[in-house]
Amino acid sequence: MKHIVGIGGVTNSGKTTLTSSLLRSLPNCCVIHQDDFFKPQDQIAVGEDGFKQWDVLESLDMEAMLSTVRAWASSPHKFARAHGVSMQPDAANTHILLLEGFLLYSYKPLVDLYSRRYFLTVPYEECKRRRSTRSYEVPDPPGLFDGHVWPMYQKYKREMEASGVEVVYLDGTKSREQLFHQVLEDIRNLLLNSVAGRGQGPAGAQGPMRHAGHRKAQTGAA
Repeated sequence: MKHIVGIGGVTNSGKTTLTSSLLRSLPNCCVIHQDDFFKPQDQIAVGEDGFKQWDVLESLDMEAMLSTVRAWASSPHKFARAHGVSMQPDAANTHILLLEGFLLYSYKPLVDLYSRRYFLTVPYEECKRRRSTRSYEVPDPPGLFDGHVWPMYQKYKREMEASGVEVVYLDGTKSREQLFHQVLEDIRNLLLNSVAGRGQGPAGAQGPMRHAGHRKAQTGAA
């Protein structure tokens, strides 16, 4: 059984923290971070808003990310060994790949590969506060959050909703422990259902997302 789980959502909503906790708790689990596929800085265009376009899909080499996902799907054992993940004998046939990033559901070739799609949201003021406390390799210029980061988040979220992508919304203002246990329980139920023959088949064959709490993206959901 191979399962691909997306941990997406707005910047500074807790995606990386949640992903790290799940990585330590799920059997035979690997992770791919979307941030690892940013193009070089000199390839990032300056947009009409006057800012480098870091928060758009074109800033990422999504073909390379998709190729990495396919490498895992073709040989999860080999991928795990290459990334220092030890196989658990009692779950030798279970393989989980976590994809973490802010634009996971905007690249169509990836959308149908997920067994679960989670989307973390945080209100504007809290998101801006958190962003202001972070240090980035490329520092935020003045006005970037209001002029580029938040508008792009809203744009891609609207597009996700309009395209009918089904996600599980998570409240990023909840404690780390609450979010972790909520998602861990859901994934464990997914694994149990798969063993019973009612869940997800091989990666790339999306089954119905009918678990309680799953819903189609709707305008205004947060």
